Amino acid sequence: MTAHTWWLLLILTVAIAALIYLINSRLRVHPFVALILVSVGTGIAAGEPAAKLAGSIEEGAGGTLGDVGVTLALGAMLGRLLSDSGATDTIARALVARAEPRRLPWLVGAAAFVIGVPMFFEVGLIVLLPLIFSVARRMESHGGTKGSPYVLLGVPAIASLSTLHGMLPPHPGPLTAMTGLHADLGLTLGVGIVCAVPTVILAGPVYARWIAPRLPDVAPDAELVAQFAGAERQPAATGSGSGVQAGTDTPGRRTGVPTGLAVAAVLVPVVLMLLRTLAETVLDESSGLGAALVFAGEPLVAMLAGFVFAFGVTVFGSGRSGDETRASLTDSLKSIAAILLIIGGGGAFKQVLQDSGIGDAIASAAEGAHINVILLGWLIALLLSLTTGSATVGIVSATGIVAPLIGDGGGLEASLLVVAIGAGSLGLNYVNHAGFWLVKESFGMDLSQATKTQTVVQTLVSVFGLAMALLLSVFA
Repeated sequence: MTAHTWWLLLILTVAIAALIYLINSRLRVHPFVALILVSVGTGIAAGEPAAKLAGSIEEGAGGTLGDVGVTLALGAMLGRLLSDSGATDTIARALVARAEPRRLPWLVGAAAFVIGVPMFFEVGLIVLLPLIFSVARRMESHGGTKGSPYVLLGVPAIASLSTLHGMLPPHPGPLTAMTGLHADLGLTLGVGIVCAVPTVILAGPVYARWIAPRLPDVAPDAELVAQFAGAERQPAATGSGSGVQAGTDTPGRRTGVPTGLAVAAVLVPVVLMLLRTLAETVLDESSGLGAALVFAGEPLVAMLAGFVFAFGVTVFGSGRSGDETRASLTDSLKSIAAILLIIGGGGAFKQVLQDSGIGDAIASAAEGAHINVILLGWLIALLLSLTTGSATVGIVSATGIVAPLIGDGGGLEASLLVVAIGAGSLGLNYVNHAGFWLVKESFGMDLSQATKTQTVVQTLVSVFGLAMALLLSVFA
């Protein structure tokens, strides 16, 4: 490597350190602003012409948001529609109704896996809290549960939601990484699911069985349980006499959506994306059917189709008025405004790295050091997520750093790299992450208990996700 290459790598190191400092200093600079400032400083230090630097930032931010922004907005609205219509609640309760107690952690994990397809981690957990609290309370009344039933049921939900949020499109992080690495959508979905299933099992129900007896005192505030699960009622009779029924719905809960429609509303985008891959593999894309399936499987079109279907379920199935629905959709967009800005800032940073020559320096250094690109992407995302407190920052920054290592992208390696970067962004989730505090306060945990659940579960998800990606890379 030349002296200039070493100089560019030093600039990258200082840029990452500056990004971490700006976000974590007493100034608490917003990640979007920090990313733009670092992008400008990096471009100037690397010698990129000032006239070209502004264009790089605009091209990077605009291109990334053009690929991801509209899809993410539709995804946020889709998740809100499913929640408001009662579709997600219908799915969850259908899965756990009349189940034997020993199967409940597995079924709650399965419910979270399905619900987590269109929903962010925090939103999905809030949607699931009524189910978790009501079933856990009934397990308490039946007795015989080793440890806290809230931990026993909460851990699988956390594992499923975090896995999908970090490792599978159409969530914003994986979708951003997929775009930046030019990974194939259907292939990324396929390998993501293959990696996600064993990860969820090991970090969810398996770990829950081990940790729940060691945290017997974990229980949410009684008023919070009553708010989410309704007033205490006598356990309902079950068909077999040995199960735990989810119970009567809380007063005011919407229950007008049939289970089949609810499941269909959740899975419409995923099915369309998978059909696109099937069409590209076995059909002639120039044929009418092949072209239609490829078009329908585009992330934007697939999310739009899911949104339209869920809109019909919401308006006609649950009896909500148009004004209520519009207000709810408007509110859902507020929660993703900051995420969109961070993604745009990450796109600007990525483009500056590419246009300034730093990307080529990274590729040269990695080639000389023989670093496994999947491990490198995971590690960078892990460290940036840990130090900045933002999984999104970890993903978009890691994507920009490792993108030069795979050339034009595509193929199995690019899809596995998307999964690995997403998994890395989940690890070591601690006090500087909003999700940590949501879990801690929702379940009434102290700092140590929250660390043994939220932090450990997401770190297990991160490690198992990496292990699965590395295992599958043998076939790349």
